[in-house]
Amino acid sequence: MRTGRPRSFDRDQALDRAVDVFWERGYEATSVSALTTALGIGPASLYAAFGDKRTLFLEALDRYLHTYGAFTMSVLEREPRAGAAVERLLYEAAAAYTRPDHPPGCLLITAATNCTEQSADVAARLRDLRAAGKRALHDRISAAVRSGELPPGTDAHALATFYSAVLQGMSAQARDGASRADLEHVAGIALSAWPPR
Repeated sequence: MRTGRPRSFDRDQALDRAVDVFWERGYEATSVSALTTALGIGPASLYAAFGDKRTLFLEALDRYLHTYGAFTMSVLEREPRAGAAVERLLYEAAAAYTRPDHPPGCLLITAATNCTEQSADVAARLRDLRAAGKRALHDRISAAVRSGELPPGTDAHALATFYSAVLQGMSAQARDGASRADLEHVAGIALSAWPPR
């Protein structure tokens, strides 16, 4: 009984290449032709392996979250003090956003900056993921207020919004060519806004 021709490409490697294409070009500007060229496969193989472009993007996004973008949640969960977590988060972002072996910036921030109505669900998915990151930061800061690490009355919402905006700005700066050192300077200045205890 025939089971079909085996795939002539490594699916995981192809998915990694797709991450880079979406990261570099964004969701809407990435064509199926650009994907097949980068992955080294034909359109029929792409559709057979991954489904349509949207499905491939969502799988690539999941891959990004569990690899290159995993540092955010890891830092917030593992650092014992909120102040140290925010500091490490900013400095790790400076390094991650300027890695020479991948496109600059953050895929979650840049992949859907300009989308048509046909891609509204993709833009909403990315917005939800960014909001989840901000909520995690807010929760960590709120816990620091409750524990006494931060002064009573510290506005956790404002701090989480501020540091989320700093991260988004660092991503945009990286896309414009800022170096790791440039972003580390931004991180250092942003940390001066952390409330003293």
